Amino acid sequence: MSNEILSDLLLEYDQKKRKAELDLEKRKQELYEKVPRLQEIEDSLNTFAITTTKNILNGNTTSFNELTSKVENLKKEKEKILQNNDIPKEFLEPYYECKICKDTGYIQTQNSASAMCPCLKQKLLDISYNKSNISNLSKENFETFNINIFSDSINSEKYRLNISPRNNIINIKSKCIEFVNNFDNPDTKNLLFTGNTGLGKTFMSNCIANELIKKGKNVLYQTAPVLLETVIDNKMNKYKNSKQDNFYKNVLEADLLIIDDLGTECLNSMKLSELFTILNTRLLNLNNKVTKTIISTNLTLKNLYDTYDERIVSRLVGNYNLCYFFGDDIRFKKINTP
Repeated sequence: MSNEILSDLLLEYDQKKRKAELDLEKRKQELYEKVPRLQEIEDSLNTFAITTTKNILNGNTTSFNELTSKVENLKKEKEKILQNNDIPKEFLEPYYECKICKDTGYIQTQNSASAMCPCLKQKLLDISYNKSNISNLSKENFETFNINIFSDSINSEKYRLNISPRNNIINIKSKCIEFVNNFDNPDTKNLLFTGNTGLGKTFMSNCIANELIKKGKNVLYQTAPVLLETVIDNKMNKYKNSKQDNFYKNVLEADLLIIDDLGTECLNSMKLSELFTILNTRLLNLNNKVTKTIISTNLTLKNLYDTYDERIVSRLVGNYNLCYFFGDDIRFKKINTP
């Protein structure tokens, strides 16, 4: 998460805090006009607080008990007036959006250190989820991953593998968790998900994206057709002076780029060139910044060789860990699994 986004959020918090405190002053003035005695009590309490502080600093504690008694009596009188007028005590307190941090974004820990409030953490997560371009991201994670929707039967004749779809997906999940845990290691390979539609490739990508966003990484998801079309349009200045103007920069520099549905795009020489540039640039880890890519495709390895030129396929084979998804379509099972 960039410092600019955090700064904008903290400015938003400061504005909310100021508004809550200004609204409180307005409520006080309206109330004091109706019940002047409350204004007198408030002024007396403020005066006693200043007097007590001065006495303590000057080493004079003889009148401390007397002042404390007067303060307690005034507070009781104030409570009684509020009760008689059916005014809740909270009416004379700021209505902060977050009662934990009082709209500052930060809280004090037990060792007096400053820590980010859960409300600010959630806002940062929400922004990251929106920027990732992935829907239902918060619901698709390793905790909601259900291995029971995958068959535990081995069908080597059908899939030509001596392992069940369930054990295969467990192995893939382990690879994905390892990918997350070692994300910042430049030697960690990218991921290439292959297999038919409805076998969990997108879900697994979302699981990884979810974990990395929680770690503060920037994640960008896009289908191959939209990605390549947008990149080309961007280079041709069709998006000049618009929000899409930085799209190409984001594609190259996002911590994690997820390219879904590779192989469904209508290819031409320009798109092949752009695809190679994207993959190759991200492999170079420019400016000492580690960037990773996940590619999801329905194509087999042979189909990839038949569809793309050798430069692209060599990058995939040499720098990506292959995860082959197989089994029955799980989408119907997901709907009907209790």
